[in-house]
Amino acid sequence: MLTRDFLIKADCKTAFGDIEESLLWSAEQRAASLAATLACRPDDGPVWIFGYGSLMWNPALEFVESCTGTLPGWHRAFCLKLTAGRGTACQPGRMLALKEGGRTTGVAYRLPEAMLEQELTLLWKREMITGCYLPSWHKLQLDDGRTVNALVFIMDPRHPLYEADTRAQVIAPLIAAASGPLGTNAQYLFSLEQELVKLGMQDDCLNELVEKVRTLLGNEKPGPEMQPGFA
Repeated sequence: MLTRDFLIKADCKTAFGDIEESLLWSAEQRAASLAATLACRPDDGPVWIFGYGSLMWNPALEFVESCTGTLPGWHRAFCLKLTAGRGTACQPGRMLALKEGGRTTGVAYRLPEAMLEQELTLLWKREMITGCYLPSWHKLQLDDGRTVNALVFIMDPRHPLYEADTRAQVIAPLIAAASGPLGTNAQYLFSLEQELVKLGMQDDCLNELVEKVRTLLGNEKPGPEMQPGFA
């Protein structure tokens, strides 16, 4: 289970499965990425993190408050080739990221300023194992009426694991078949669906994919799942 304690102790070379050495980021690379991201911090206000995948149901972060919200200009897409965590190089799956266009609903977390570096270092260890995302600041519309600057992990289309074709008929068989040290790829998808339903959120892009994967697995409908993927 990917817990806070797991992340603190994890050796990124082995804990998530066999990651190709050329793709694996060092602690120094992650630290440099974090420093560069903080250097672009838009203001002195609080740091919010936007969760649109497993961060919604298992943030594993210390936070002061959370609030649902909407990110305009970006949509969920399983466009990241998954070769570790919930997939392998021999049987890759697909992981969630954000691509340009549309909108995304999710959960935002306000981090405590006194623990900012500690919490972000842990988050980078979770999300930036291969540097596949572009951590960037975006205006986020919270459901309580506030607009905040939030840190969002969007897909880097230049990354070797980026996959442009996200049609349901293409990726459903991959998700249905893939599994790894953190569980199955399908369970991540179903957990995402369950969390969106729980929060009263709708993501039409996921409906066809969920149904196709469920059909491939014999119409199974697993219960709640506690092991998140990377996003």
